Amino acid sequence: MCSIAGMIDYHHDVRELDLRDMKRSMAGRGPDQHGAYYTHTAALFHNRLCVIDRENGMQPMSAVHEGRGYVIVYNGELYNTDEIRSELIRAGFRFTGRSDTEVLLKAYIRWGDACLDRLNGIYAFAIWERDERRLFIARDRMGVKPFFYAERNGAFLFASELKGLLAHPWVEAEADQNAVLELLLTGPGRTPGCGVFRGLNELPPACCGYYDGDGLHIRRYWRLTAAPHTESAADTVDHVRRLVTDAIERQLVSDVPLGTFLSGGLDSGIISAVANRVMNERGGRLRTFSVDYRDNRAYFQAGKFQPNTDADFIPGLRDWLGCDNVLVTLDTDELADALYEAVDARDLPGMSDVDASLLAFCKRIREHVTVALSGECADELFGGYPWYRDEAIRSAEGFPWAQSTAYRAGFLLPEHLRGVDPREYVLERWRKTVADADVLPGDSPTERRMREMMRLNTDWFMQTLLDGSANYP
Repeated sequence: MCSIAGMIDYHHDVRELDLRDMKRSMAGRGPDQHGAYYTHTAALFHNRLCVIDRENGMQPMSAVHEGRGYVIVYNGELYNTDEIRSELIRAGFRFTGRSDTEVLLKAYIRWGDACLDRLNGIYAFAIWERDERRLFIARDRMGVKPFFYAERNGAFLFASELKGLLAHPWVEAEADQNAVLELLLTGPGRTPGCGVFRGLNELPPACCGYYDGDGLHIRRYWRLTAAPHTESAADTVDHVRRLVTDAIERQLVSDVPLGTFLSGGLDSGIISAVANRVMNERGGRLRTFSVDYRDNRAYFQAGKFQPNTDADFIPGLRDWLGCDNVLVTLDTDELADALYEAVDARDLPGMSDVDASLLAFCKRIREHVTVALSGECADELFGGYPWYRDEAIRSAEGFPWAQSTAYRAGFLLPEHLRGVDPREYVLERWRKTVADADVLPGDSPTERRMREMMRLNTDWFMQTLLDGSANYP
């Protein structure tokens, strides 16, 4: 992962001293290269984790086309880089390296904001149009890569993390009533677009916009839509297999060591199987990483979410794949220490046990590889959670994973609830989300509810998991 940050100010000269801490605060996201671009009006910063084309992929990256200048800072990965590059070459563009950053910048030069319709990838980026004196910003369709922003004193500031914005002297870490309600009532999720602290916002997934002398203008460029299912069962299986396999293979392009998570379940198992085949075809050998906890067998308790321990399945899958497997065993002290570090990484309270475990696990993996593929968020897309199947939970009002609003509200002081009904606060967000779900006229009540459930998961639960994954090295 990388980090980006910047500032556009049409009223005052941009001062390097005010912005230096923004870049420094997020240096952990990009330990390999650091860059900056300055004019009187604009400043852009980048911290890079090098995965492809170290020499030619440095940022901020500039280009001039037909006399007009463009500068990009970008955090992400394009999985159809080769296809877009080929199309641009046919249109007369030339390239100096293999990085997807150069492809993205020249795609924007060629097609403007319509380039987003062509992108297959995960990204958050900003492009300063030097001659137009305006900034273009965009975030990927599912919100994998973060993008926070604030407007202060007539200026626009943005960063990959909240701490990046809070490092600027004009931005204070202020918690108002809405911040407290977000943390206690909807947490660990957040209302889409909410940056929790007063005056801080997040560019929602699948949104883009321009900032210029007339202010900020944001639009949604994509939404998840429903369509009739006309394929046979066999065709559906084949179609899904091709899509999943293609998605995995496109993420195996790397100039640095690469591996996969291996929990023994379907998600990481499928990813590891496809990656293992590709690695073998290249003459290499896949490295997989599994996690266990000291004394886990003695204290494990089965539940709806996890009826078995991972250790029951990892050895069989490891042996079937014939891969190199590293088993990471975490102890209690290591997990306790990671609790604090995980909150610092996320910038907000999250899912304490999940966050601490993932952070500690990723730190151990980083000793072996730079890139690791996981099956995170597969349950949201393929209906793996109990609430997809439990009719009582599925039909209830409210977020299915958070049915404890009254209990949570009991921790709030009266002044934090002044004028607010806690249940209505949560239900208002739930209703807005389900109303935005795309449905078909002929849907049965169950089909309609499942589409709403999918929307709840992609807009809320998935975002919570992505927040953690986006911030842990």
